Amino acid sequence: MRSGNGFWSLLFHTLFVVFVMAPIVVVCIIAFTPEGYLSMPTNGASLRWFQALWNNAEFTGSFRTSLALGAASASIAALISVPAAIAIVRYDFPGRQAFLSLCMSPLMVPSIVLGVAFLRFFSQIGMSGTITGLTISHVILIVPYVLRTIMNSLGSLDRSLDHAAASLGSPGWTTFRRITLPLILPGILSGWMLAFITSFDEVTMTIFISSPETTTLPVRLMLYIEDSIDPLVAAVSTVLIVMALVVMLVLDRLFGLDRMLIGSGPSDRDR
Repeated sequence: MRSGNGFWSLLFHTLFVVFVMAPIVVVCIIAFTPEGYLSMPTNGASLRWFQALWNNAEFTGSFRTSLALGAASASIAALISVPAAIAIVRYDFPGRQAFLSLCMSPLMVPSIVLGVAFLRFFSQIGMSGTITGLTISHVILIVPYVLRTIMNSLGSLDRSLDHAAASLGSPGWTTFRRITLPLILPGILSGWMLAFITSFDEVTMTIFISSPETTTLPVRLMLYIEDSIDPLVAAVSTVLIVMALVVMLVLDRLFGLDRMLIGSGPSDRDR
Protein backbone atom coordinates (compact mmCIF):
# COMPACT_ATOMS: atom_id res chain seq x y z
CA MET A 1 0.00 0.00 0.00
CA ARG A 2 2.80 2.37 0.90
CA SER A 3 4.66 1.72 -2.35
CA GLY A 4 1.45 2.26 -4.33
CA ASN A 5 0.84 5.61 -2.64
CA GLY A 6 4.43 6.58 -3.32
CA PHE A 7 4.09 5.77 -7.01
CA TRP A 8 0.85 7.71 -7.48
CA SER A 9 2.18 10.62 -5.46
CA LEU A 10 5.32 10.75 -7.60
CA LEU A 11 3.24 10.50 -10.78
CA PHE A 12 0.92 13.30 -9.64
CA HIS A 13 3.79 15.63 -8.74
CA THR A 14 5.57 14.86 -12.02
CA LEU A 15 2.46 15.68 -14.05
CA PHE A 16 1.92 18.83 -12.00
CA VAL A 17 5.48 20.04 -12.63
CA VAL A 18 5.18 19.25 -16.34
CA PHE A 19 1.85 21.11 -16.49
CA VAL A 20 3.36 24.19 -14.84
CA MET A 21 6.68 24.18 -16.71
CA ALA A 22 5.42 23.30 -20.20
CA PRO A 23 4.18 26.83 -21.13
CA ILE A 24 7.43 28.38 -19.89
CA VAL A 25 9.53 25.94 -21.90
CA VAL A 26 7.43 26.48 -25.03
CA VAL A 27 7.76 30.27 -24.76
CA CYS A 28 11.54 30.00 -24.37
CA ILE A 29 11.78 27.71 -27.41
CA ILE A 30 9.61 29.97 -29.58
CA ALA A 31 11.92 32.90 -28.77
CA PHE A 32 14.64 31.22 -30.86
CA THR A 33 12.55 30.84 -34.01
CA PRO A 34 13.87 32.50 -37.18
CA GLU A 35 10.36 32.98 -38.55
CA GLY A 36 8.35 36.19 -38.39
CA TYR A 37 5.46 34.56 -36.56
CA LEU A 38 4.98 32.39 -33.47
CA SER A 39 6.31 28.95 -34.33
CA MET A 40 8.71 26.30 -33.11
CA PRO A 41 12.25 26.68 -34.54
CA THR A 42 12.04 23.54 -36.69
CA ASN A 43 14.46 24.97 -39.28
CA GLY A 44 17.16 25.85 -36.76
CA ALA A 45 17.54 28.25 -33.87
CA SER A 46 18.12 31.95 -34.37
CA LEU A 47 18.87 34.97 -32.17
CA ARG A 48 16.95 37.22 -34.55
CA TRP A 49 14.34 38.29 -32.03
CA PHE A 50 16.82 38.85 -29.21
CA GLN A 51 18.74 41.17 -31.50
CA ALA A 52 15.49 42.90 -32.43
CA LEU A 53 14.75 43.31 -28.72
CA TRP A 54 18.20 44.77 -28.08
CA ASN A 55 17.73 47.27 -30.89
CA ASN A 56 14.22 48.25 -29.79
CA ALA A 57 14.64 51.51 -27.88
CA GLU A 58 11.06 51.44 -26.56
CA PHE A 59 11.42 48.05 -24.89
CA THR A 60 14.88 48.71 -23.46
CA GLY A 61 13.74 52.08 -22.12
CA SER A 62 10.65 50.53 -20.54
CA PHE A 63 12.80 47.78 -19.04
CA ARG A 64 15.06 50.34 -17.37
CA THR A 65 12.00 52.22 -16.12
CA SER A 66 10.53 49.05 -14.60
CA LEU A 67 13.83 48.14 -12.93
CA ALA A 68 14.28 51.61 -11.42
CA LEU A 69 10.63 51.86 -10.39
CA GLY A 70 10.58 48.40 -8.82
CA ALA A 71 13.84 48.89 -6.93
CA ALA A 72 12.91 52.34 -5.65
CA SER A 73 9.38 51.32 -4.65
CA ALA A 74 10.50 48.14 -2.89
CA SER A 75 13.28 49.96 -1.03
CA ILE A 76 10.98 52.76 0.16
CA ALA A 77 8.35 50.20 1.16
CA ALA A 78 10.95 48.30 3.20
CA LEU A 79 12.07 51.49 4.97
CA ILE A 80 8.45 52.23 5.86
CA SER A 81 7.57 48.65 6.84
CA VAL A 82 10.43 47.98 9.29
CA PRO A 83 9.41 50.58 11.91
CA ALA A 84 5.74 49.93 11.24
CA ALA A 85 6.18 46.18 11.82
CA ILE A 86 8.15 46.78 15.05
CA ALA A 87 5.41 49.08 16.35
CA ILE A 88 2.61 46.63 15.48
CA VAL A 89 4.31 43.47 16.73
CA ARG A 90 6.08 44.71 19.86
CA TYR A 91 3.92 47.52 21.19
CA ASP A 92 0.32 47.82 22.29
CA PHE A 93 -1.05 51.29 21.57
CA PRO A 94 -4.50 52.77 20.92
CA GLY A 95 -5.55 52.22 17.33
CA ARG A 96 -3.03 49.44 16.74
CA GLN A 97 -5.52 47.22 14.91
CA ALA A 98 -6.84 50.15 12.90
CA PHE A 99 -3.28 51.08 11.89
CA LEU A 100 -2.62 47.50 10.76
CA SER A 101 -5.85 47.45 8.77
CA LEU A 102 -4.89 50.75 7.13
CA CYS A 103 -1.49 49.38 6.10
CA MET A 104 -3.04 46.20 4.68
CA SER A 105 -5.99 47.93 3.00
CA PRO A 106 -4.40 48.14 -0.51
CA LEU A 107 -4.80 44.36 -0.71
CA MET A 108 -8.57 44.73 -0.44
CA VAL A 109 -8.98 47.39 -3.13
CA PRO A 110 -9.05 46.26 -6.78
CA SER A 111 -6.12 47.53 -8.83
CA ILE A 112 -8.42 49.20 -11.35
CA VAL A 113 -10.05 51.21 -8.55
CA LEU A 114 -6.63 52.27 -7.27
CA GLY A 115 -5.62 53.24 -10.79
CA VAL A 116 -8.67 55.48 -11.30
CA ALA A 117 -8.23 57.02 -7.83
CA PHE A 118 -4.54 57.77 -8.34
CA LEU A 119 -5.23 59.16 -11.81
CA ARG A 120 -7.76 61.60 -10.37
CA PHE A 121 -5.55 62.53 -7.42
CA PHE A 122 -2.34 63.03 -9.37
CA SER A 123 -4.17 65.04 -12.05
CA GLN A 124 -5.38 67.42 -9.36
CA ILE A 125 -1.88 68.04 -7.95
CA GLY A 126 0.00 68.05 -11.28
CA MET A 127 1.84 64.72 -10.85
CA SER A 128 0.01 62.68 -13.47
CA GLY A 129 2.39 60.63 -15.61
CA THR A 130 5.47 61.43 -13.53
CA ILE A 131 7.92 58.87 -12.15
CA THR A 132 7.35 60.33 -8.68
CA GLY A 133 3.63 59.65 -8.90
CA LEU A 134 4.29 56.13 -10.17
CA THR A 135 6.68 55.47 -7.30
CA ILE A 136 4.22 56.74 -4.67
CA SER A 137 1.39 54.62 -6.05
CA HIS A 138 3.57 51.50 -6.26
CA VAL A 139 4.84 52.00 -2.70
CA ILE A 140 1.27 52.16 -1.42
CA LEU A 141 0.42 49.02 -3.38
CA ILE A 142 3.36 46.88 -2.19
CA VAL A 143 3.76 47.97 1.44
CA PRO A 144 1.42 45.18 2.68
CA TYR A 145 3.68 42.49 1.20
CA VAL A 146 6.83 43.78 2.88
CA LEU A 147 5.03 44.55 6.14
CA ARG A 148 3.56 41.06 6.44
CA THR A 149 6.86 39.25 5.89
CA ILE A 150 8.70 41.49 8.37
CA MET A 151 5.92 41.01 10.94
CA ASN A 152 6.27 37.25 10.56
CA SER A 153 10.04 37.49 11.09
CA LEU A 154 9.62 39.68 14.17
CA GLY A 155 6.95 37.41 15.59
CA SER A 156 9.30 34.41 15.46
CA LEU A 157 12.13 36.18 17.34
CA ASP A 158 12.93 35.46 20.95
CA ARG A 159 12.46 38.72 22.89
CA SER A 160 14.86 37.49 25.57
CA LEU A 161 17.72 38.40 23.21
CA ASP A 162 16.72 42.06 23.32
CA HIS A 163 16.18 41.91 27.07
CA ALA A 164 19.60 40.35 27.58
CA ALA A 165 21.24 43.10 25.50
CA ALA A 166 19.38 45.79 27.45
CA SER A 167 20.40 44.25 30.77
CA LEU A 168 24.03 44.51 29.65
CA GLY A 169 23.65 48.22 28.96
CA SER A 170 23.12 48.15 25.21
CA PRO A 171 21.20 51.20 23.89
CA GLY A 172 18.02 50.56 21.92
CA TRP A 173 19.51 51.55 18.56
CA THR A 174 22.57 49.34 19.11
CA THR A 175 20.36 46.41 20.06
CA PHE A 176 18.30 46.86 16.93
CA ARG A 177 21.34 47.29 14.66
CA ARG A 178 23.39 44.39 16.00
CA ILE A 179 20.73 41.88 17.11
CA THR A 180 17.24 42.52 15.75
CA LEU A 181 18.13 43.70 12.24
CA PRO A 182 20.43 40.76 11.35
CA LEU A 183 17.79 38.30 12.56
CA ILE A 184 14.95 39.85 10.55
CA LEU A 185 17.12 40.54 7.48
CA PRO A 186 15.90 37.39 5.64
CA GLY A 187 12.32 38.58 6.16
CA ILE A 188 13.20 42.04 4.87
CA LEU A 189 14.93 40.61 1.81
CA SER A 190 12.10 38.21 1.01
CA GLY A 191 9.58 41.03 1.43
CA TRP A 192 11.71 43.25 -0.80
CA MET A 193 11.82 40.54 -3.46
CA LEU A 194 8.07 40.02 -3.33
CA ALA A 195 7.45 43.77 -3.46
CA PHE A 196 9.86 44.23 -6.38
CA ILE A 197 8.20 41.44 -8.36
CA THR A 198 4.74 42.87 -7.65
CA SER A 199 5.83 46.34 -8.72
CA PHE A 200 7.65 45.06 -11.80
CA ASP A 201 4.63 43.05 -12.99
CA GLU A 202 1.94 45.61 -12.16
CA VAL A 203 -0.18 46.52 -15.20
CA THR A 204 -3.78 47.35 -14.26
CA MET A 205 -3.04 50.29 -11.97
CA THR A 206 0.07 51.48 -13.82
CA ILE A 207 -1.66 51.91 -17.17
CA PHE A 208 -3.87 54.64 -15.70
CA ILE A 209 -1.06 56.77 -14.29
CA SER A 210 1.86 56.17 -16.66
CA SER A 211 2.79 58.36 -19.61
CA PRO A 212 4.77 57.70 -22.82
CA GLU A 213 7.93 58.75 -20.94
CA THR A 214 7.21 56.50 -17.94
CA THR A 215 5.78 53.42 -19.64
CA THR A 216 6.83 50.26 -17.79
CA LEU A 217 7.72 46.99 -19.48
CA PRO A 218 4.43 45.14 -18.72
CA VAL A 219 2.43 48.09 -20.06
CA ARG A 220 4.69 48.24 -23.13
CA LEU A 221 4.12 44.53 -23.74
CA MET A 222 0.36 44.91 -23.46
CA LEU A 223 0.34 47.85 -25.88
CA TYR A 224 2.57 45.91 -28.29
CA ILE A 225 0.37 42.80 -28.21
CA GLU A 226 -2.67 44.93 -29.07
CA ASP A 227 -1.10 45.75 -32.47
CA SER A 228 0.80 42.56 -33.32
CA ILE A 229 1.91 39.26 -31.86
CA ASP A 230 5.31 38.01 -32.95
CA PRO A 231 8.25 36.18 -31.34
CA LEU A 232 9.55 39.46 -29.90
CA VAL A 233 7.12 38.95 -27.03
CA ALA A 234 8.56 35.48 -26.44
CA ALA A 235 12.08 36.94 -26.48
CA VAL A 236 11.14 39.48 -23.79
CA SER A 237 9.58 36.73 -21.69
CA THR A 238 12.66 34.52 -22.07
CA VAL A 239 14.99 37.31 -20.95
CA LEU A 240 12.85 37.93 -17.87
CA ILE A 241 12.74 34.22 -17.04
CA VAL A 242 16.53 33.88 -17.31
CA MET A 243 17.05 36.99 -15.19
CA ALA A 244 14.72 35.65 -12.52
CA LEU A 245 16.61 32.34 -12.44
CA VAL A 246 19.95 34.12 -12.13
CA VAL A 247 18.70 36.32 -9.29
CA MET A 248 17.29 33.29 -7.46
CA LEU A 249 20.58 31.40 -7.82
CA VAL A 250 22.59 34.37 -6.54
CA LEU A 251 20.29 34.87 -3.57
CA ASP A 252 20.40 31.18 -2.79
CA ARG A 253 24.20 31.28 -2.78
CA LEU A 254 24.36 34.41 -0.63
CA PHE A 255 21.55 33.88 1.88
CA GLY A 256 19.76 30.60 1.13
CA LEU A 257 16.25 30.69 -0.33
CA ASP A 258 14.87 28.44 2.41
CA ARG A 259 16.02 30.94 5.04
CA MET A 260 14.66 33.92 3.08
CA LEU A 261 11.29 32.45 2.15
CA ILE A 262 10.62 30.25 5.18
CA GLY A 263 12.84 31.65 7.90
CA SER A 264 14.58 29.87 10.72
CA GLY A 265 12.57 28.02 13.29
CA PRO A 266 13.36 27.56 16.96
CA SER A 267 15.34 24.43 16.25
CA ASP A 268 17.52 26.35 13.81
CA ARG A 269 18.21 29.03 16.38
CA ASP A 270 19.09 26.41 18.97
CA ARG A 271 21.69 24.94 16.64
